[in-house]
Amino acid sequence: MKIITLGFLLVFIGILVILAGIVSMAYQTWKTGGEGVEKPEAGVRGGGVIMIGPIPIIFGSDVAALKLVMILAVVLMVIAVILFFLPLR
Repeated sequence: MKIITLGFLLVFIGILVILAGIVSMAYQTWKTGGEGVEKPEAGVRGGGVIMIGPIPIIFGSDVAALKLVMILAVVLMVIAVILFFLPLR
């Protein structure tokens, strides 16, 4: 499989995952009748990773979210290193 084909495949899978999330959120809102849409939950937490090459920039709202995001960053770094050393055909 060519690397370009793999790249297009990964982008397509990413778009499908985003669309599945949108459909899931719309279904959940329709199923509950829109209850709780006006009132945001008080216990919302989150975090994220910005990858600049193999170097991650990590941010989050609490310690538990940061731990999860750090694990994700390590996995992404390992994948980046593996893809870097993968021979091109």
